[in-house]
Amino acid sequence: MRTKELAMVLGIVLFIGLCLTGSARSAEMKLGCVDIQRTINECQAGVEAKKVIGKEMEKLQKLFAERQKELQSMKEALDKQAPMMKPDARASKEKDFQAKVRDYQRWLEDNQKEIQQKGMEMERTILQGIQKVIIKIGEGEGYTLVLEKNENIVLFSSKAIDFTDRVIKAYDAQKK
Repeated sequence: MRTKELAMVLGIVLFIGLCLTGSARSAEMKLGCVDIQRTINECQAGVEAKKVIGKEMEKLQKLFAERQKELQSMKEALDKQAPMMKPDARASKEKDFQAKVRDYQRWLEDNQKEIQQKGMEMERTILQGIQKVIIKIGEGEGYTLVLEKNENIVLFSSKAIDFTDRVIKAYDAQKK
């Protein structure tokens, strides 16, 4: 992953170098950057998506608590009855209990994955819209290069070239 980021940075540096030294020297180079993650988190669609996912997680937490109580009750009943049971019957009950625990764990993992996938799909849809807005602003205002403001790639950028707030406003405006 680190080599991919390094290759991207080197590509950007080479591009900028070529623009400055090549025939594009006379043309003004306009750079911009956008904090994509902040845009996703702060746009109306992103806030709504977080609410939806939050509600899904709350439902799952309630179901989780109910199922956990069921398992706890089963375990307590098994522990009380175990001394009076025959070894075969006790082993069978313990095996049944362990199977229910495994089923419960699978159920929980499946539900968590489903909610996570739903969140990723929502984010992907929002990101596609944000990219269109960035392209529209970039082309409309004559940007030469727009970078994603990411601490692993862009170590510093002036606030003057950051148009994240404008992207958020434009994205929200098109959704109304």
